[in-house]
Amino acid sequence: MTDQRSGGVLAPEASLQKEDNGLHRRLTQRQLTMMAIGGAIGVGLFLGSGVTVRLAGPAVILSYLMGAGIALIMSYALAEMAVVHPVAGAFGVYAETYLNRWAGFSVRATYGAAQIIAIGAEVTAAGIYISYWFPNVPQWIWVGVTSAALLAVNSMQVNRLGEFEYWFAMIKVTAIVAFIIVGIFLIFGRGSHGATAWANLTQHGGFFPAGWKGVWFSLTISITSYMGVEVTSVTAGEAEHPEIAIPRAMRNIVWRLILFYVLAIAIMVAVVPWNQSTGSSGLSGSPFVLAFSAAHVPFAAAIMNFVVLTAALSSVNTDLYLSTRMLFSLGQEGLAPYWIGKVSRNGVPQRALLASTGGMVAAILLAILAPRNAFLMLYGMAVAGMLFVWLVILHSHLRFRQAVPRERIMNLPMRLRAHPFFTISGIILLAAISITTFFVDGLQWSVPAFSVFLGCITVLYFRNQKDRTAE
Repeated sequence: MTDQRSGGVLAPEASLQKEDNGLHRRLTQRQLTMMAIGGAIGVGLFLGSGVTVRLAGPAVILSYLMGAGIALIMSYALAEMAVVHPVAGAFGVYAETYLNRWAGFSVRATYGAAQIIAIGAEVTAAGIYISYWFPNVPQWIWVGVTSAALLAVNSMQVNRLGEFEYWFAMIKVTAIVAFIIVGIFLIFGRGSHGATAWANLTQHGGFFPAGWKGVWFSLTISITSYMGVEVTSVTAGEAEHPEIAIPRAMRNIVWRLILFYVLAIAIMVAVVPWNQSTGSSGLSGSPFVLAFSAAHVPFAAAIMNFVVLTAALSSVNTDLYLSTRMLFSLGQEGLAPYWIGKVSRNGVPQRALLASTGGMVAAILLAILAPRNAFLMLYGMAVAGMLFVWLVILHSHLRFRQAVPRERIMNLPMRLRAHPFFTISGIILLAAISITTFFVDGLQWSVPAFSVFLGCITVLYFRNQKDRTAE
């Protein structure tokens, strides 16, 4: 494996020592799996699904299936590299090793920033959900309270954080499974619900009310629902027995996400007419609440409010972990202020954790200044950054396959077959999705805004490199 900086060989053990100074390997496989699921299943499904349904109608099911295909490519590519490089810097290390140092810096900085923005979006959503029960209390207060609580959780040792996230994520997984079971009973059970459900897929403009164009436009948002499969590679630096835990966790994550998303979305558009699930925003407009109400579930809105609240908090918890580890990795590499790369006695990068609170601060300010538009403002800003991260990961995978001996690849517990067909296909699809964002309401400025961000961090990177050379 070629080290782009020195021209030498970068063994997994060497990169491990370089990346994980002070971190503790205490995350188990079940914790890895639930942290990834917790990070992926969040506000995007419970609130954002109404947007995807509006764009494609019942054919939104196909959008989520297409997104699942890209997620599978990503998960297999990441699993290969994570087993060889089980480090906290994850795909930042892969990009730096197999592409160049700038790529390693930019992908880590982008991912950290995207997670920080996502944190802001999720705590904003949490404030919305708590306000359902306490409408007279200013929303920004709840945003502040939840932010402080989750900061305390992330200050714990990583195994305690993982256990907390395991049970937190289990709540929303249980709710989704219950939703799927209730939906299947409504569709296939006795009574008139079944006929109505099948009719909802073909009436109101047919299965393709917006044609394939609607399906493709919907994909620009539904693909973000799978942006969480990369979590396992980030946690690899603190995983017990990463060569075993990572492949198993990755398989569990992807197939569970596909099952949850595709079935949940299919039931949504079958139980509730698609043109009735996109009219309003907030909790009352969530297709989940509308579907439970259609099933005459008592206190449907209150129950789902609790579920989506835990979903948002779980996602914030994982996103805070991810941004902290990415900033820590940059500090360890000398690509960020050195103090960010320090860890406390319990193995937690406390200083990187504090630096990751920027999204929470932004969320509190937006909750005060623009409470109605805060969620969409923050959510849209992170999309282009995550598309960039996935593109860099797949480019790194192409170079990774060229550098690693074939015998080593064949012995990996999880590998992407038919290489390089699927990796290149993923790159083409992600590039096309990035271009499409210019034509989707709410995402038109995502790529231009990210381009400005990328330009700024590139300038900072080269200034830093020049200063280090001068020294």
